[in-house]
Amino acid sequence: MSIDYFVHSSSFIDDGAVVGKGTKIWHFCHVQSGAVIGKGCSLGQNVNISNNVKIGNFVKIQNNVSVYEGVELEDYVFCGPSCVFTNDISPRSKYPKQPSEYIRTLVKTGASVGANATVLCGITIGKWSLIGAGAVVVSDVPDYALVTGVPAEITGYVCECGKRLDDNFRCECGRRYVRTPNGLEEGTCNSKT
Repeated sequence: MSIDYFVHSSSFIDDGAVVGKGTKIWHFCHVQSGAVIGKGCSLGQNVNISNNVKIGNFVKIQNNVSVYEGVELEDYVFCGPSCVFTNDISPRSKYPKQPSEYIRTLVKTGASVGANATVLCGITIGKWSLIGAGAVVVSDVPDYALVTGVPAEITGYVCECGKRLDDNFRCECGRRYVRTPNGLEEGTCNSKT
């Protein structure tokens, strides 16, 4: 059977997993049964993708990240080295949960999770938001928000390109944003204002 993605010889792809065209899976990774990984993704060294996880297109997952069942990553998500996702708010070794009891986490399009950040389960990370390195995310993150600290708090807003926005929600790249109930949304650029 011909495959149209790269898997390093030290990695394992379980039967029943689906991997998209052009995806690269590097050293010591494990993609478990039922996982679906989109096209053009990159999984760094020692990444684990658990059963039934859904990962969109062009996602980059750096070294030492486990994406547990119940976590979904949409297109263009970036996961920094050793960031942590959870799926159980009250784990007990003696009383393991069934997959139907896992608490879902959604990381929306273009969001970035910094190195060593921890995302508690049941949270939605807004599109194009940025989680600072080492942050502990305990509540939903609005679209385009920059959150840092323990617990993570909004400390600004970022553009789709990743640069910090000024106080008028403008980026040096030319994009401009307006506030909405879900965070920010890209608006019409007017160079005179």
